Amino acid sequence: MASRPVVPLQQQHARGEGMVGGRRKEEKNKNGGADGKNRVVLGDIGNLGRVKGIDINLNRPITRSLCAQLLAKAEAGENNKNLAIPNVTGPKPQVADGVVAKRRVAPKPAEKKVTAKPKPAEVVEISPDEEVQKDKSVNKNKEGGDALSKKKSQTLTSVLTARSKAACGLTKKPKEQIIDIDAGDNANELAAVEYIEDMYKFYKLAENESRPNQYMDSQPEINERMRAILVDWLIDIQTKFDLSLETLYLTINIVDRFLAVKTVPRRELQLVGVSAMLMASKYEEIWPPEVNDFVCLTDRAYTHEQILVMEKIILGKLEWTLTVPTPFVFLSRFIKASIPDQELENMVHFLSELGMMHYATLVYCPSMVAASAVFAARCTLNKTPIWNETLKLHTGYSEEQLMDCVRMLVSFHSTLANGKLKVLYRKYSDPQRGAVAMLPPAKSLMPESSCGSRV
Repeated sequence: MASRPVVPLQQQHARGEGMVGGRRKEEKNKNGGADGKNRVVLGDIGNLGRVKGIDINLNRPITRSLCAQLLAKAEAGENNKNLAIPNVTGPKPQVADGVVAKRRVAPKPAEKKVTAKPKPAEVVEISPDEEVQKDKSVNKNKEGGDALSKKKSQTLTSVLTARSKAACGLTKKPKEQIIDIDAGDNANELAAVEYIEDMYKFYKLAENESRPNQYMDSQPEINERMRAILVDWLIDIQTKFDLSLETLYLTINIVDRFLAVKTVPRRELQLVGVSAMLMASKYEEIWPPEVNDFVCLTDRAYTHEQILVMEKIILGKLEWTLTVPTPFVFLSRFIKASIPDQELENMVHFLSELGMMHYATLVYCPSMVAASAVFAARCTLNKTPIWNETLKLHTGYSEEQLMDCVRMLVSFHSTLANGKLKVLYRKYSDPQRGAVAMLPPAKSLMPESSCGSRV
């Protein structure tokens, strides 16, 4: 076999350098280098490809640990600085033309700089209704300027709103006109200030449950005139026995609810009235009248037994329900909300009892009758304002909602003096009650025909 000629090691080294140098020269020429001065000895031969940009002494073998160390230092390098390998000594490598090759750290790709996140401090939000100058240098001043401009904008809006309200005559807010009517009763345990609002909310919900229906069409022997005579007589009994107004209102409520569910002949109508007053007196009074007192009041038209029997019948028909919100329950609250004097209070009670005498007022719920009595009384006595936010809050009614019932009460007042039923008129013509029945009715609330006839 032919043997391969042995080439000395120095010649192999020279050939290798020339070959490597020639290849590097070609690569440099391809990359745009005109001269071969930047040729590098021992380019990438496989085990140095992962640590580019580092001067490596070729006299030391590249192990895995050294490669990892070089790679870590290469990644930690800044701005193309040369990294030296510690504890590595030896002669510098020579190249073909006596030029020492220096490996330089490759510059970092530009993409890494582009991927840097922008500082959030330079982001400025501009609202559409204000002008903000674009100044990215000082973010704090911008935020302060935005807050200041927003504050000025709100202030300007409030000023313009106030001017608009002043031009329209709406400078007074309703909340400022509302008076705390329970402020003086905080120390009074009987006033139940903590529960009073919830109590009247319940009364408003329950008043329709105990409200009597229209029943005159179902009563063949009773009419509105007979009912008015009975109520007028019961008012007289309440005055003579000095019973409370709660007893009177509960008596009329019991009578109307019973007549709405039971047909009653004419001869027993008065019996129903005295039996109802007996029950109401037992419910409201400390010392109620006895049964014999009512026998005497009826001029012995009914016996003791008949009154007790009728009492049982009424309780059975009403299912023993006597705790009901009558107009008086609402009157006590609405009068307090009107901040009254004694004359106004007497006028309110007069108009309320006057409405209770007439069957037509059963169309309205008890709270509306009470609120209408307060409205009509204030108008009759020329109180100003006639209706305010405090009354609207506590009654729950506006002027427009009450106007029909108010006009009805004023019309009853205008005809009472010339009517045949004089008990209520005499009761409130007493100077102890301010003689409010003798005052002229509110002309502004009367129909034009009535005003013309009176004039």
